Amino acid sequence: MSAKKTKGGMVSRGIVAQNRKGRFNYTIKETLEAGIVLKGPEVKSLRLGRATLSEAYASERNGELWLLNSYIPEYQGGVLSRFDTRAPRKLLVHRKQANQLIGSITRDGASLIPLDIHFNDRGIAKVTLGLGQGRKKEDKRHAIADRDWQRDKARLMRSKGRDYG
Repeated sequence: MSAKKTKGGMVSRGIVAQNRKGRFNYTIKETLEAGIVLKGPEVKSLRLGRATLSEAYASERNGELWLLNSYIPEYQGGVLSRFDTRAPRKLLVHRKQANQLIGSITRDGASLIPLDIHFNDRGIAKVTLGLGQGRKKEDKRHAIADRDWQRDKARLMRSKGRDYG
């Protein structure tokens, strides 16, 4: 899914913010797309692509899922309404899905990690949540070694192709 920019430089579709460390620090077992409750200026700020999810996490409060510690900067387009940049934001999922996720969190000790914020084809802001287990240090080292090997293998294949072609 690629980002499509309008003439004002705003993103109408595609990924706005990613949590790249989320996939590195956790083994993601399952992903889920959830809606997010936002105010007007927050949506405009997201469309400018200036959000950060590096320290964000999702949690349960009173039987509902909330996105905590995500950073959406204030919109500077002349709007007078101000909002808290790190305010908790409610996540919209079906009741059955919420109960399953809350059960996994409490029973299995899993974590709910926001992986990205994106706009779908209809222009609605969505959050991709990953249900994952924390990785140990040796697992992270193994992931780094695998990533380096894949990169080196691709380089070797490209260089072999040039020599023979």
